[in-house]
Amino acid sequence: MALLADSLGRVKPSATIAVTNKAAELKRAGRDVIGLGAGEPDFDTPENIKEAAIAAIRDGRTKYTAVDGIPELKEAIVQKFKRENELEYATSQISVGTGGKQVLYNALMATLNPGDEVIVPAPYWVSYPDMVLLAGGEPVAVETSQDTAYKMTAEALEAAITPKSKWLILNSPSNPSGAAYTRNELAAIGEVLKRHPHVWVMTDDMYEHLVYDDFAFTTIAQVCPELYDRTLTVNGVSKAYAMTGWRIGYAGGPEALIKAMAKIQSQSTSNPCSISQWAAVEALNGPQGFIAENNIVFKERRDLVVSMLNQASGISCPTPEGAFYVFPSCAGLIGKTAPSGKTLETDEDVVTELLEQEGVAVVQGTAFGTGPNFRISYATATEALERACERIQRFCGSLS
Repeated sequence: MALLADSLGRVKPSATIAVTNKAAELKRAGRDVIGLGAGEPDFDTPENIKEAAIAAIRDGRTKYTAVDGIPELKEAIVQKFKRENELEYATSQISVGTGGKQVLYNALMATLNPGDEVIVPAPYWVSYPDMVLLAGGEPVAVETSQDTAYKMTAEALEAAITPKSKWLILNSPSNPSGAAYTRNELAAIGEVLKRHPHVWVMTDDMYEHLVYDDFAFTTIAQVCPELYDRTLTVNGVSKAYAMTGWRIGYAGGPEALIKAMAKIQSQSTSNPCSISQWAAVEALNGPQGFIAENNIVFKERRDLVVSMLNQASGISCPTPEGAFYVFPSCAGLIGKTAPSGKTLETDEDVVTELLEQEGVAVVQGTAFGTGPNFRISYATATEALERACERIQRFCGSLS
């Protein structure tokens, strides 16, 4: 009798984690490797947030909490949604989980039946399709391209909807492309959804505060209030507050859905770390000025990377509106031969040879559902980014 569940055969390990692990392995072996695979800010968590966590430890706030979040954090989230997104939620409409990933997973587990379809614009965060599969659903990828700035059009969404569609997952700004939907683009998508009341929206706003060039962030329930009752607005403290390891994500949505998600969480992990929750209260309620300061640095890095990649032979890199990723096309490298003698037939070949030859770790675009591309995270030191881009230029120049 086989030990492992059949459902495990439907999913793949995370490609971004695999690249990060491979880069770390090579570094341990003494190789000079620049890792651009991890999606986390290189900035430290702000001091006031750290101090709030230390105070929580000293005050003995180290016991179990309510399954899906302490009241103080839920209230801070309610105020955040009101202040920043013009969304009104009661604390009974708030879910807090161990990172945004758990919140998304809980929602899918609580709502999907076998055969239910979840529409996911591609390129997508690597975990979306696999979480849908684990929950028994069927991911339906909607192709986008550099011509549409890697954003799904209203027409493409309309074509993807079937009677089996249960959710649309919308991620703006996007991991991996950095593309962000404007208010008008969200309104057009909203018009389609209004015609299909059986389709719910799961909007992943994790990169909300990481936008550049005067881009104005909006979320779909804010733009289309008619969709409020079937929208789960997901966010977290990981990216904007440099708190990836603290593992706090949250969502606002219909009370019945939030209760169902709490039931799933009660039988899996129970509450998120109590200390992290108190740190998140301070993150949301405390000073926010450092976000804009960090964004100045992120924008400088973005501009550097886009400029240097577009100077590399065979690479085309659009300028994204947000997040801290670029998603260049490497179509111009396919069919060429590396100095090792390897012919580059796929974007996976490109990133493998780039790592072996030049010690630069990036993630292949096909892991995100779109290729031939690769993703670079520019949430790393500027000097390292410059060296990495010089190596990519040299790599591209070495191909025949």
